[in-house]
Amino acid sequence: MSSTLQDISAELDAIRAQSLWKVERPILGHQSSHVRVNSGEVLNFCANNYLGLADHPDLIAAAGEALSSHGLGMASVRFICGTSDLHLGLEQRLADYLQMEDSILFAACFDANGAVFEPLFGEQDAIISDALNHASIIDGIRLSKARRFRFANGDMNDLETQLKAAREAGARRVVVVTDGVFSMDGYFAKLADIRALADRFDALIMVDDCHATGFIGPQGRGTPHRAGVKVDILTGTLGKALGGSAGGYIAAAKPIVDLMRQRARPYLFSNALPPPIVAAGIIAINMAEQGDDLRARLFDNAKRFRAGMSKAGFNLLPGEHPIIPVMLGEAKLAQEMAAKLYDKGIYVTGFFFPVVPKGQARIRTQMSAAHSSQDIDTAIAAFTATGQELGVI
Repeated sequence: MSSTLQDISAELDAIRAQSLWKVERPILGHQSSHVRVNSGEVLNFCANNYLGLADHPDLIAAAGEALSSHGLGMASVRFICGTSDLHLGLEQRLADYLQMEDSILFAACFDANGAVFEPLFGEQDAIISDALNHASIIDGIRLSKARRFRFANGDMNDLETQLKAAREAGARRVVVVTDGVFSMDGYFAKLADIRALADRFDALIMVDDCHATGFIGPQGRGTPHRAGVKVDILTGTLGKALGGSAGGYIAAAKPIVDLMRQRARPYLFSNALPPPIVAAGIIAINMAEQGDDLRARLFDNAKRFRAGMSKAGFNLLPGEHPIIPVMLGEAKLAQEMAAKLYDKGIYVTGFFFPVVPKGQARIRTQMSAAHSSQDIDTAIAAFTATGQELGVI
């Protein structure tokens, strides 16, 4: 074994020794609230399938029809010969749904966040980012030559300080960047306060709404609509509430989207989204827009789970989002509890460093509109039994 492979093997051994090793469990069939695994059927409480659409027959039918009419894939990037009428239709549908002027599709929201900063913000500009922003935002900012500022999570006094610093530094363009929902905690960004500060300092606002689009705010249009404000750039995904497949987007004013088509590297150098995914995405948006019943069931499930877990004595992060983190502290405990729950038929995952800070390991549970009340109660009972076994409660 070469010295390089020896070093890598030692690094992997250290990850295992610290109980930071991530395990992947195969699902045998559809993603849903109940999934089939090698040991049988388990209740799924760790997917981003908020509206329960990942295996919806209407989406599967739309994908099948597009597979027949448009084929498996475009075998090209968009500007060469990879744009179909379906792509144009989904981009228009997204823009209309999100009430933005235009939108542009990417292979994933990771690519969308990786694309947006470099074309828009250069050495004369400033990017001010929330400290808990998603890794894709952090990586995207690194690709830009703009000056970087950071403010403590949700701290408007610190944001004001950073905005002042950016303006005093003579920045040409300034953008405040935040997750709409911070996915490890289920916390909402303070968009109304951010908008007020951004307006004072003539700054743009960009929001990553991956954990909001389809189920947060009126008609599920996302965190800006929940807060009653307009933002300048909105990114998101088809991979969570909107069908759970793949694909991301940037929605913004037409000049911003046009610049992305000309300069965004993940767009210019990646194959177009497969037509079946695009066709299913259009149907998913239609269902989300009309999905008040699904949203009501989702949030009822979240309230029921939160109430039952709190009564049992678990330490939950406060909030109202369907992301409900069960705080455990240590990575080994989170791993052990997740494994015991899996054996009891509850599929959850432990989260630990580097996904969350050291000492803040947790099991991040996620509710779905596809869960029944009985599913919620079954999960609470399993958590309670396991928590008592491990001395958590």
